[in-house]
Amino acid sequence: MRLAQARADAARRLAEAGIQGAARDADRILAAVLGVDPGRLRSLDRDLTTGELARLDQGIAARAAHQPVAQIVGFRDFYAHRFHVTRDTLDPRPETEVLVDAALALPWSSVLDLGTGTGAILISVLATRPGTRGVGTDISGAALEVARRNAGEIGVPAEFIRADWYDGVAGRFDLIVSNPPYIAADEMAGLSPDVRDWEPHGALTDGADGLTAYRAIAAKAGDHLNPGGHVLVEIGPTQARAVGAFFADSGAETQVIHDLDGRDRVILARFSA
Repeated sequence: MRLAQARADAARRLAEAGIQGAARDADRILAAVLGVDPGRLRSLDRDLTTGELARLDQGIAARAAHQPVAQIVGFRDFYAHRFHVTRDTLDPRPETEVLVDAALALPWSSVLDLGTGTGAILISVLATRPGTRGVGTDISGAALEVARRNAGEIGVPAEFIRADWYDGVAGRFDLIVSNPPYIAADEMAGLSPDVRDWEPHGALTDGADGLTAYRAIAAKAGDHLNPGGHVLVEIGPTQARAVGAFFADSGAETQVIHDLDGRDRVILARFSA
């Protein structure tokens, strides 16, 4: 089958399965099969091999079942790097880059990333600021293996440890960052099947009101920060008031940072020197 026909057939199959952005997703899967950038597909004109067609068929079938494209192709481009993604990790979202930008606008030489997942936040900030040090924690050993692989391939000397938030974390840091599970239990049913059925629930929800992690992070932040340190946490769009209050109760001054769509996205907490 010629590439153009395979590309059209893949997009049609996804559209018929009700996948939004069917043509885009089909191109991402086909490009990964061929080992090229999706933008190059229009300029290619050749027959696909039997093996390539089989891999494309498998990938399109997976996407039709709502498996996220990043899990199918095995990676997600985030900030300035490509990160391996598995079913044990959240798919790094573009809106989380707001937190990375906020971190890079602050003065720090050491950073702690709580619930690191793929390591996307920690690795991105360390790669952009050479000579700094960072530690990433996660309760999932499988996620930590993904993060270590990402750090090794990108060339960032980060340390990763298995921990439930601060448990087992030694020392103090200039900056603490986190994108914790913030979806309330009663909101899970309303998520798209791409997220609800395929991404790790422990990284999505606390099984309660969506605020458990913020309470834990805020309560002990002062014990793990150097004087004058900062905390940056990603939040859901309705959580700014509650999360800000947790940090204010811990003695911090807080600020809400918005994403490109104007939604509340990150809380910045400044602790006094």
